[in-house]
Amino acid sequence: MSTKDQANALVTARRDFLKAMAGTSAAAAAVVVGADAAEAQTATRENRNERTKARYQANSAHVQAFYRTNRY
Repeated sequence: MSTKDQANALVTARRDFLKAMAGTSAAAAAVVVGADAAEAQTATRENRNERTKARYQANSAHVQAFYRTNRY
């Protein structure tokens, strides 16, 4: 086997290893995301009044600070 063939075999082996590692981490991430989605569904839901209440308060300190720091 020539050195060129050995180099190609090494590159192929390295590529296969990295593909396997990427697949493993993608599968692990999918399991974690699935667990988070299940928790979100079982969390307490807001009732109708809480969903429709006004949340934006223009005179609050953090909103005023945002507009003050972003003036151009």
